[in-house]
Amino acid sequence: MERIFSPLGFDDAGAGPLYLQLQRRIADAIAAGRLAPGNSLPAERDMATMTGLSRVTVRKAVQALVAGGQLVQRRGSGTYVAPKIERLEQALSLLTSFTEDMARRGKTVESVWLARHVTTPSPEEVMALGLGAGERVARLERVRRSDGVPLAIERASLSLQTLPDPARVETSLYAVLEDRGLRPVRAVQRISASNLGAKDAELLGVATGAAGLRIERIGYLPSGRVVEFTRSLYRGDAYDFAVELTLAPSLEGSNG
Repeated sequence: MERIFSPLGFDDAGAGPLYLQLQRRIADAIAAGRLAPGNSLPAERDMATMTGLSRVTVRKAVQALVAGGQLVQRRGSGTYVAPKIERLEQALSLLTSFTEDMARRGKTVESVWLARHVTTPSPEEVMALGLGAGERVARLERVRRSDGVPLAIERASLSLQTLPDPARVETSLYAVLEDRGLRPVRAVQRISASNLGAKDAELLGVATGAAGLRIERIGYLPSGRVVEFTRSLYRGDAYDFAVELTLAPSLEGSNG
């Protein structure tokens, strides 16, 4: 720890701004294992004293590492090296549930429920689910964890025809729908980049403004009826989405 926060070396004018030099030192120590996941850093005032830098400079270096997901700050506790997150690749060509996807990887799954009730639908839910006047929706909102690490916030809405009792869903929504003969067989998904707001960032254990992936899914039965409207927010530092592409039919046999 003394080497990381030694005052020596900060007088090199060609090494860039002081906060970047400290940021690199801490990042290099994490990469080399000298600072392990869960290790705590000294308080800002102590780091300033040890390095001979101002507290403003130290704070700027720490905040950059928090925003990058390498450090986490816990209110009233301190600053810690973030847990090492295994990046997961999800194939967009497969219609699977979060529970099924994690089970294939041999990982445990946990849901932290935020809401699970019947309520009045929003205009967006009415449009997506094709609800009639006066109809209500089953709404499920939870943080999905794998091996104790929060990976996604999932907000699912279904008509009461599809899911009259949302309390039946304890782990896998798709398992409950399959029991009712109402599991979706195809879906349309839209993916967009998003910077996490304070509330969602806290739920996912990352810094406010961290990169996330917003996914909107509408699932359909074989008849074409909409059965599910789900909006999920995934950690950008933990997920890669992959899709296999084939040559468009109109281009087959062309030379270009």
